[in-house]
Amino acid sequence: MTSLLHLDCGANRSEESVSRQLTALFARTWRTAHGPDGYRYRDLAADPVPPLDTAYCTLGRRAERTGLVPPEGVDALVGSEAERREWSLTRPLITELLAADTVLVGAPMYNYSLSASLKAWIDRVGFPGALTDPDTGEGLLRGKRVVVISARGGAYGPGTPREGWDFQTPYLRAYFGEKGVAAEDLCFVSAELTMAGLVPALAPFRSQAAGSLAEARAEVIAAASRPEPVGARIKGTAG
Repeated sequence: MTSLLHLDCGANRSEESVSRQLTALFARTWRTAHGPDGYRYRDLAADPVPPLDTAYCTLGRRAERTGLVPPEGVDALVGSEAERREWSLTRPLITELLAADTVLVGAPMYNYSLSASLKAWIDRVGFPGALTDPDTGEGLLRGKRVVVISARGGAYGPGTPREGWDFQTPYLRAYFGEKGVAAEDLCFVSAELTMAGLVPALAPFRSQAAGSLAEARAEVIAAASRPEPVGARIKGTAG
């Protein structure tokens, strides 16, 4: 069964949120194509992932000293109740991520980068060794697809004056790529100038903003309609 993990990260949980509008469109389109059974939703703003603490770091360092320990082996390394609590907060997120064929990330740009809620999730699922094959050293997200849908108040696309201020896309591309996601299975969709309707100084760009949003919607529908990760097909053919 094909499965989708849908993560929303925007602090604005109202209907005004462009990133949430677009991820909801992706999810509706995906469920129409694949059915509802494989769909899982997590709102990282409504139910934040706790930031890391000393117990998480202590357990993580113990795992690193041991070698590449798969998630099912970490329980044996727990040395205190605090560590047990941290692992109980961490392992379900890792299990959920590894179970998904496609990961949908709603990632509004905050201060040229990620929201704190998304970064907290990334930090926690990045527990040492949890997303690495202990036998090959390869990232365990290989064969999965990641779709990142971003909303930006300004313009940061290629050729814009602030193109180099986008620290969000390069970071997520590097992070998921290092965890094994193939370049062809990593999709970025961005709606730009989303504040043009609110900020007087951006009023001249309202038609451009409308065009960007329409283009983003079309890209979202196309991405949600794609049957499966390219990497998974390649892997299946090779095997």
